[in-house]
Amino acid sequence: MESAYALGLGYVLGSIPFGLILTRLFGAGDLRAIGSGSIGATNVLRTGRKGLAAATVLLDAGKGWLAVMIAARWWPGYEGVAAVGAVIGHCFPVWLKFRGGKGFATAAGVCLALAWQVTVIAAAAWAAALALSRISSVSSLTAIVIAPVAAWLLGFSPVVPTLAVIAAIVIFQHRANIARLRAGTEPRVGQKG
Repeated sequence: MESAYALGLGYVLGSIPFGLILTRLFGAGDLRAIGSGSIGATNVLRTGRKGLAAATVLLDAGKGWLAVMIAARWWPGYEGVAAVGAVIGHCFPVWLKFRGGKGFATAAGVCLALAWQVTVIAAAAWAAALALSRISSVSSLTAIVIAPVAAWLLGFSPVVPTLAVIAAIVIFQHRANIARLRAGTEPRVGQKG
């Protein structure tokens, strides 16, 4: 029963569509009708509102972090379940007919709560990939694949399965990006579309 509570909590927190809420509140339109249609920070950036994009990253990461921290307090041992729930909630929010974001920022938040050392390595991989490619999806996919490997290498074996499941979800959500990368049509950071 505790696992169901942790999963439910994670899902509800994760499903709060901060990118959509912020862009509507500040008059940037319906985010789902812009760029990729995703509710995440990269698409918010396509509105030209860098401050809103930064706020979206922080809030999306924050809801993942909060889900894990609440689970640690109320249902110790089920932090990983809450973490997965938060990412699923972000990617497939019931309020938006299960069409959400890619899950990367929320995944970063749960990783930070589960093992901050892993987050440092994944963030370095993200920054390096972004600097080399200037493509958001490349940096996100690089970091999300590195995270479970880094967790294993650093001795955080209990969180490896959680991070591997989250990586699979985020990779699935990036399937259109992967297709565009293969076709050479994936937009670079700062480019419209």
